[in-house]
Amino acid sequence: MNLDELLKTIPKTDLHCHLDGSIRPETMIDIALKDSISLPTYEIDKFNDYVKVYGKCPSLKEYLNKFDIPIKVMQSYNNIYRVTYELLEDAAKQNIRYIEIRFAPFNHIENLCPKDVINAALDAMKDGNRDFKIMSNLILCIMRHELPENGEKLVNIAKDFAGSGVAAIDLAGNEEDFPPELHKKAFEMAEYYGLHRTVHSGETGNAENITKSINLLHAERIGHGIYAFKDSTVISLLKGTKTPLEMCITSNVNTSAVSSYKSHPIKSYLENNINVTVNTDNTTVSNTDIIKEFKYLVKYQNFSLKDIEKVIENGILASFLEKEKKEKLHSEFLKSIKNINQNELI
Repeated sequence: MNLDELLKTIPKTDLHCHLDGSIRPETMIDIALKDSISLPTYEIDKFNDYVKVYGKCPSLKEYLNKFDIPIKVMQSYNNIYRVTYELLEDAAKQNIRYIEIRFAPFNHIENLCPKDVINAALDAMKDGNRDFKIMSNLILCIMRHELPENGEKLVNIAKDFAGSGVAAIDLAGNEEDFPPELHKKAFEMAEYYGLHRTVHSGETGNAENITKSINLLHAERIGHGIYAFKDSTVISLLKGTKTPLEMCITSNVNTSAVSSYKSHPIKSYLENNINVTVNTDNTTVSNTDIIKEFKYLVKYQNFSLKDIEKVIENGILASFLEKEKKEKLHSEFLKSIKNINQNELI
């Protein structure tokens, strides 16, 4: 069994996947033509340069510019449904058995109310489960740069979908200028309403935000968390609380959060018993998929089969999947790795 076959055999999760960063380029062009949306080019080879990153960007800001076109094409029920459904189809081909799709509903309300935006994605998720046997939940993103009242408004909307496909609230965006505590009330509300909580933190050099996210926002998971190593107290906090890190290595290389795949701290975190998971972040913008991410870990971080199995299991156990479904998926995972030749050399 070669590496690709082995990686496809094991049932996986993707806990950190942005919908607007994971739209098929061909779909964006098709929607733009149908909806008379102006694009810089309609030739796929040239268009890819506007929505994909190859190698490294000078900064996260330049990386985020790649989202301008995806957001333009996600302004109707049919388009949001389509891109969600296609993401599930693509994920299922990688044997991702459960995915948490995140996006910011308020970015898509030119023609819809926020609840209709959410329902478009949920309807696609229901059909994706039927057609591709992939389980999914939504994570709704509060944008850091927006007024705290907007975050509170989003939580009030999200609470009506709790237990019906919306699993969690996230905080995303510029963490340098907009620290976690600005949105403390929204996260208190989310916790009160039984919504899970994850926060982008420590992605751009600030380890303190990880501590604030856990202690002030009661984050159950941390998005990225690369820069935890800058502060030994943060490392101790992550180990003590067993807070999972949603790590996305290609994205971190793209944004220059790390200088290379080899310099990424994921392996050292794993060896230090920090709860790390492997995710895609943005399959289109970062030109990646979950199997590519694991292949990079094998090539550049010397991940063994045992390492791969550990972080995949971490992903299942760290998921916001309902208890019975999580237990069933975990059993499926254990059965899968039992059937894999443990002497398989990678």
